[in-house]
Amino acid sequence: MKIENAMVLAAGLGTRLRPVTDTMPKPLVPIAGKPMIDYGLDALAAAGVRRVVVNVHHFAGQMIDHLSRRQRPEILISDETGALMDSGGGLAKGLRLIGPEPVFVLNADLFWIGERRGEETNLRRLASFFEPARMDMAMLCVRLENTTGHNGKNDFSMDAEGRLTRYSAGCGEPVVYAGAIAMLPSLLSDAPDEPFNLNIYFDRAIAAGRLYGLMLDGQWITVGTPEAIAEAEAVLGKKAGAA
Repeated sequence: MKIENAMVLAAGLGTRLRPVTDTMPKPLVPIAGKPMIDYGLDALAAAGVRRVVVNVHHFAGQMIDHLSRRQRPEILISDETGALMDSGGGLAKGLRLIGPEPVFVLNADLFWIGERRGEETNLRRLASFFEPARMDMAMLCVRLENTTGHNGKNDFSMDAEGRLTRYSAGCGEPVVYAGAIAMLPSLLSDAPDEPFNLNIYFDRAIAAGRLYGLMLDGQWITVGTPEAIAEAEAVLGKKAGAA
């Protein structure tokens, strides 16, 4: 499946990353000299994505100014300066700015490195894996040992076909949600207009047996605390040194 539209969830306050986020939005915090959000946007562009909706709230002016300087992909702004909509509400609002075609959904505070040269990127693999006839959502997942900056907890259990359920010891392979989804916007056609958490739709998909996962290739990095900045830069430094 070809996916050319996406949304990046970037409107959070970044409270755990204070005091860094007292003066800038979390997605613009530099990791090895590059704003976090640009790692994700670059990955989307490399996967063939043409248009990306980005929601903004905290230091929205800084976000809009930075995003306006990108050449690709095309950026559309979903303005949440009036009120934060949480992950689900923000996604539902942002998706109204684009059409019904399949989309990637990406969190702004994570990225990955170490994809194998000459092979499809993680996002292209996810697009190929996603089958709307039997899946509500297909999400990238990662083994705990391949994470940096994570809290050490597993999110889901994956069976041999990739079907996901909430994590339970001894039930399938334990995995961490890597913050990237392939889905159809119509999945949220019944979403309320007020803020809500996207976990509601995860649980619905699980109950219907329609939440699936694909294992990420490489090392997954998330930056939620000031300490995680140094951890992420150390991993990037090792990768650069080995190149």
